[in-house]
Amino acid sequence: MKKNNVVIAKRKTTIASAVATEGEGKVTINNRGIAAYNDNLFRLIVSEPLELSDGLYKKYDISVTVNGGGNTSRAQAIRSVIAKALVKKEKSLRKVFLEYDRAMLVDDKRQTEPQKPYRSAARARRQTSYR
Repeated sequence: MKKNNVVIAKRKTTIASAVATEGEGKVTINNRGIAAYNDNLFRLIVSEPLELSDGLYKKYDISVTVNGGGNTSRAQAIRSVIAKALVKKEKSLRKVFLEYDRAMLVDDKRQTEPQKPYRSAARARRQTSYR
């Protein structure tokens, strides 16, 4: 049995995982193609690593599963996981992706600050009156 390499990327509360197998260049996100998503910005962010690879992605079928988060953090996590999967298969792409944007290969660990007790937000306090 052939072992598949699973790659994981995280952004805020979004977790994306991808499996790259030999194929003809299909990229599916939660069993849907990129063209099925209506948001132009989403498609633009997700397709960045594919455009930078100069057609090398056409050797592989990439299946992405993504959970959690909002639209933009999902797109960034998918972008990162596609880039990581391509680098795992084609080592020459690592330098190209790092020169373009380091965030493609390195996860962004920033999280929102938790809300404190008896407050409406993480840092917001009740307004005081001095008169």
